[in-house]
Amino acid sequence: MAFASFLTVRERARLLRGQSVQQVGPQGLLYVQQRELAVTSPKDGSVSILGSDDATTCHIVVLRHTGNGATCLTHCDGSDTKAEVPLIMNAIKSFPDHTQCGRLEAHLVGGFNDDRQLSQKLTHQLLSEFDRQEDDIHLVTLCVTELNDREENESHFPIIYGIAVNIKTAEIYRASFQDRGPEEELRAARALTGGPMISIYDAKTEQLRIGPYSWTPFPHVDFWLQQDDKQILENLSTSPLAEPPHFVEHIRSTLMFLKKHPSPANTLFPGNKALLYKKNEDGLWEKISSPGS
Repeated sequence: MAFASFLTVRERARLLRGQSVQQVGPQGLLYVQQRELAVTSPKDGSVSILGSDDATTCHIVVLRHTGNGATCLTHCDGSDTKAEVPLIMNAIKSFPDHTQCGRLEAHLVGGFNDDRQLSQKLTHQLLSEFDRQEDDIHLVTLCVTELNDREENESHFPIIYGIAVNIKTAEIYRASFQDRGPEEELRAARALTGGPMISIYDAKTEQLRIGPYSWTPFPHVDFWLQQDDKQILENLSTSPLAEPPHFVEHIRSTLMFLKKHPSPANTLFPGNKALLYKKNEDGLWEKISSPGS
């Protein structure tokens, strides 16, 4: 992995930290949840923005080819970085003309100086795995761990929790999102039950593909649903003090979803078919029929 000069990388991190957070609306947005990746290019007529947020110890990774504009965004939590980086590389290489003039540029954002040093570990994992790839990758933005840390009352917090990338202009900016769909709870349930990193979008058909997923019933789900906010934070978060305000509500709704659907193959994916979504004329996701249904 080739580094821009350390001063340039530090300066880019400083500029990104100094931005105000933009509220990104649902039009043209493809929201990427934890352990998901999405890749598309400027030729996409449906999706113009990729984004993700709620990263505390997690890192959001953007890899872009400057020649054909193919852009991949993923939300990594350190569960299997060794397997995930090749997935990101292959996603970009799946686009035509990836060998033409241009270079691969990487942007890593997220994490902070957490007590368990999970952010630091993930930063090192990602940098070493990208360095291991055969292709030349140019690290352009590194706003992670100590470069994304603020201290308040002797507690540490991330400065940036979320980013978006404009596929057409390649601009990367601080962002938050009201709409994390479609199928927000279903996708969150897959991650909470230990599902691996997956690609969720087909840029050729411009369709978001969800499932079919399977998971085993979440252990002691009734017990967790009876716990107070403090217990949920302390036991189901990697960084209890740094979570955004809606974290516990999000976990509770995901646990309720898992309780309702202990075996998703039967209730959520009839005929074991994926749920397919496409953007409508207003730029919003709309469910379409599964093939053969």
